[in-house]
Amino acid sequence: MDNYALLIQSMQQKKSCLCVGLDVELDLLPDEVKKAEDPIFEFNRQIIEATLPLTVAYKLNTAFYECLGAQGWETLEKTIRFIGKRALTIADAKRGDIGNTAKAYARTFFQHLNADAVTVSPFMGIDSLQPFLDYPNKWTIALGLTSNPGAADIQMQKLNTGEYLHEAAMTTMAKCAGPEQLMFVVGATRPAELKSLQQRFPNYFFLIPGVGAQGGTVAEVLQAMGPNPKALINASRSIIYASSGPDFALMAKNAAQNMQLEMAGYF
Repeated sequence: MDNYALLIQSMQQKKSCLCVGLDVELDLLPDEVKKAEDPIFEFNRQIIEATLPLTVAYKLNTAFYECLGAQGWETLEKTIRFIGKRALTIADAKRGDIGNTAKAYARTFFQHLNADAVTVSPFMGIDSLQPFLDYPNKWTIALGLTSNPGAADIQMQKLNTGEYLHEAAMTTMAKCAGPEQLMFVVGATRPAELKSLQQRFPNYFFLIPGVGAQGGTVAEVLQAMGPNPKALINASRSIIYASSGPDFALMAKNAAQNMQLEMAGYF
């Protein structure tokens, strides 16, 4: 069974489209975890074990690991291995380059780290995405319409065709790769555009950041996406930092469960 079918199966079984973002900062870890040999991995391990029955994917923003040097990269590797095939693993790296550089990035995340998916920036064009798309049964998750206010600076610019730039970019990418290999990032902070894009690309999964701290809501996203949503709704800080005390894993589970219960009625 390919990743597309496996993801749909997992979502139906768990009645969830939750993606937990493991964007971990040392300073925010509970005191007892800081005593571990690898504090971030220990934190991740407990969060994963607590939330796994409720989530279908984990997104690791590589910046939070790369900034720690070799130790951080080792923690990233260990975390992805620990998750294994129990949930979709997303390396949120937002890479984008051409030629051999893109090939090296693809090898890094798909061969070395063995992540199921990686986020990329399509700004340099299709040839910068192709090395990632050359890996069968892996996901390339391209930025479409992001959740940050600055998305209006470029992505919401209107072209002479009447399309917005992000719409034209997504259409171009969809002509080059099917929904079993390509996803799009679309922010939860733009529910009207999210609904329009879902209707335009009904078979493609969307990775949807921006719920919680950035102001998006699960209800708005699911109303836009409709029943059996092809969506991965990401939540990071609102789940992993639900508590800074010794009950952090339990509180993370409770926060994840609250989101899953809101999602369950759409499956």
